[in-house]
Parts: sequence; C-alpha cells; structure tokens
Amino acid sequence: MKTSSISRKSIADWESRFPLLKTITSADEVFWVNPNKEDFKKAAAKSPLSKADVDDADARLARFAAYLKIDFPDTAPTNGIIESPITEISSMKNYLEQTFKTSIEGNLWLKRDDLLPIAGTIKARGAIYEVLKHAEELALKHGMLSSIDEDYAVFASDRFKNFFANYKIAVGTTGNLGISVGTVGAKLGFDVTVHMSVEAKQWKKDFLRSRGVTVIEHESDFTQAVTKGRQQSKIDPTSYFVDDEHSLDLFLGYTVAANRLKDQLSEKNILVDADHPLFVYLPCGIGGSPGGITFGLKQVYGDHVHCFFAEPTHVPSMLIGLITGEYDKVSVKDFGLDGLTVADGLAVPRTSGFVAKVLEDFFSGAYTIDDHMTDQLLSALIDQEQIFLEPAALAGLPGAIRLFQTDAGKEYLAANHLTAKMANATHIAWATGGSMVPKEDMDRFYEKGRQTVNLH
Repeated sequence: MKTSSISRKSIADWESRFPLLKTITSADEVFWVNPNKEDFKKAAAKSPLSKADVDDADARLARFAAYLKIDFPDTAPTNGIIESPITEISSMKNYLEQTFKTSIEGNLWLKRDDLLPIAGTIKARGAIYEVLKHAEELALKHGMLSSIDEDYAVFASDRFKNFFANYKIAVGTTGNLGISVGTVGAKLGFDVTVHMSVEAKQWKKDFLRSRGVTVIEHESDFTQAVTKGRQQSKIDPTSYFVDDEHSLDLFLGYTVAANRLKDQLSEKNILVDADHPLFVYLPCGIGGSPGGITFGLKQVYGDHVHCFFAEPTHVPSMLIGLITGEYDKVSVKDFGLDGLTVADGLAVPRTSGFVAKVLEDFFSGAYTIDDHMTDQLLSALIDQEQIFLEPAALAGLPGAIRLFQTDAGKEYLAANHLTAKMANATHIAWATGGSMVPKEDMDRFYEKGRQTVNLH
C-alpha cells in the first residue's frame, strides 16, 4: 500500500519529478543510469575513504591467514586467503544472446563467490573481516596480543577461545550475513546471536543452530530484524553488533575483492584500460557488498570499470533511495511495493544510507530483474554450465544484455565513448552464493525455473 506522503511529497509529486518511478513502482523491469556519477578523480577527492583503507583491510586479512588455515582447512588451498575463482561462461552467454536476441560484445565471466571458503557467499568477505577485526582489537586491548606482528595462528588456541567466550556478537540478517558472522564468530569462541527476518530460509537457521549459534526469529522484514537486534545488543556492554546498515568495517571487508580480482584478471591476460573496459554487475540488497566491491574496483581501475547494481523488481531499495535522494529515509513499501522476492538475500526494503552516499559518485547505474527471470536464469545456468546458484546470485547475469538491449544502456555507452570499444570489453556477473543450498531446495529452484520457461 502506497504511503500518502513521503518526505512531505505525495506519490504523484515524486512520479512527476522522476517519471521512471512510475515504472519502478509498477514492479516493471528498468535500466537506470546514475546521473550523479563523476569521473574517478573528482569522486575520489570527495570520498571519506581511499585506496589506503582498502589496503589496510587487505593487510589485516593477510595477518589472519595463519589462523584461518587452522580453524578453516578449506582455506588451505588459497593459503588462508578467503577468495573465489572466476569462470568464463561462454555457453551461458550464447543462451542469453539467443533468448534475448541481443549480442553481448566482449566476453562474459562469472565471479564465483558461491565458492568462497568458510561461508560460500559474498557476505563472507565483509562479515568475516569485521569479526576478525573485532577479535584483533579485543586481543590487543586486553594484552592477548602484544602487537600485530605476532603469529595470528594463536587465535586458534584454547586460550584465545576461552577469552572470547566472555564476549558476544550479534547481527540482523536475511540469512547469508548471519551464516558468515555466526560461523567464524562461534569458531573463535564468541557467544553469537543472529536475528533473522521472515524472509530467511529454514535451512539457514538450522545451519547456524548446528554450529552453536543462537537464532532469534522475527515475524518482520529485514529492517525490523536489524533494528531489534541492534537494540538488544546495545544494552549489553560485552556485545558487539555487526550492523549491515551502517558498518564501515563490513564495507571495507568487501572492498578487498578488487585487489584479488585484479590479480586474477592479470593471470588470465585480461586487460582493463581505456580501450578494454570492464563491466561488473552486482546483486544488491542493502548495498554493503556491491558497494564495497564497487568502491574497491574504482580504486584499482578508476574510470575503466563500470559497475551496475541489480535488484528485484519488488525490492529496488537502493534504486529508489538514489533516485529520490532520500537514501535510507524511504522504503520500497512507501511506494506500494510489497518487498517480496524469491531472491531472499536481496529482500531489503530500505537501503543503507551510508553506502548509498559513499557510492553515489562512483557507480554507473542499476537495473531491476523480475522473479520469473530469476527462476529462468537459475535453471538455464545449471543446464548450460552446471553451475548451481541461489536465486539472489542470478541478478547479475542479465546485466550485459540489459546494457546492450535498452536505450538507456546504449546511451550510457555512447556518452562515455565506449560503443566502438565493446568488442574488447570484459563483463563480470558477480555470483553471490549458492554452494551451501541443500540439494532438495536447489532441486525445487531448478524445477520452478523449468516450469517458468515452459509457461513462456
């Protein structure tokens, strides 16, 4: 149900000022180019964060590599570094081109964060980083560590686990952030509580409980679960709240992906420069993970990388927040959208004001994807590439099609003098999760996608 007045303006006033809102609030798919994007040097000069912040986060994760190899043996192949591979998906590219009758100029790759060690989702990047930073700060403050030059393998010892047992960590989530926080927090020895919204899948709740994490279920949406979790944590001086809406540390943990991607592209002899543009399509919920990755990529590649956020048609919280300039002051529900989607990891009705304001000058635009399209692409990716992703992770896949297919996309390429360079372009759809989904759930997703194809 639409709110009669939003920030002292009626719905009609908002739609008159920004006509695209009428399409968005009808839950139709759109492709939007960010009018506030600036060239990198200007945006960087205004930003409160810099490449030094990204490198500091990278160095902290490197210090913890010795610990991670011990408590999480699945990080051993990457020497304690939490990273995922990239995979070229040429068969899926052909499927997209044939299905949508649109040519994708350049190559299409998938960034496989569904295969990230420890938690199997993009959230592992920021969430694990924030928990580790908190653990480091406690250890230094209380003399468990004398300096950051010590061997961090000591974090796996009983002495450290017994110490952390005196402290609590809490988080509010639709699921994947909680899995990451809960898994590493509990392993370190913290008493972890995860507040989960109604969108969260039962298997995620069961997974966390099996690892000794307390799960509190809220019959409300993501925003309310976070609010209640934050309130409960605030009254306990031993509790630390991982705040998906406002956390700088969470954001910085995500940025490190850019340094890693640069190395991966270099290893594959993939150029990124003025004549070889890079396009990245990132599923967006509250905005922290796509925002952090975008910020990091801009520090690495500047104006040669173009980042687009992807949201469900029923939950375009970042898109509405940016178009209106109201950021986290408005919810999709204010505009009559129900906030429901099969992509539960993106079911966030209100964006992060912190992320939206930091990223407003950096990212190129956004688009929305209908749930039927999500279902169809999930099944198609299994058929074409034998890659199994959860629904939210499919949102980045149609990005390249939408760029070439829509008038707004074509105008973006022309305005940035990219049209003639697209044969040399690299497109990366960021796959945010899927490897942890139980087989029976994935089978249901697949069948639903096949039925969607047959209906159309």
